[in-house]
Amino acid sequence: MNIENTKAQMRKGVLEFCILSVLKEKDAYTSEILDTLKNAKLLVVEGTVYPLLTRLKNDGLLNYRWEESLSGPPRKYYGLTHEGKEFLQELNGTWKELADAVNLITSQN
Repeated sequence: MNIENTKAQMRKGVLEFCILSVLKEKDAYTSEILDTLKNAKLLVVEGTVYPLLTRLKNDGLLNYRWEESLSGPPRKYYGLTHEGKEFLQELNGTWKELADAVNLITSQN
């Protein structure tokens, strides 16, 4: 069994939750989202994030706006919709339950 593949699958499973969480306080463009994820040691690449952002937008959880940039082309800023905020709230509850269950199981002797 390949441990790197298993670790990648675990990260992929929480990526949607993490992206929505990044956007809960303020809108951000893709590079900011990627930087936040990388700073948290969640190894991701642009090729993974762009399709996910598109899917989240198509699902009605994100919206976006274009904003002029002083250092290049306009940037697409993503933000949570009302539905996205509700969805994130549900995921937060599920994450807590899941983390508590995993911690209970993995801490047993």
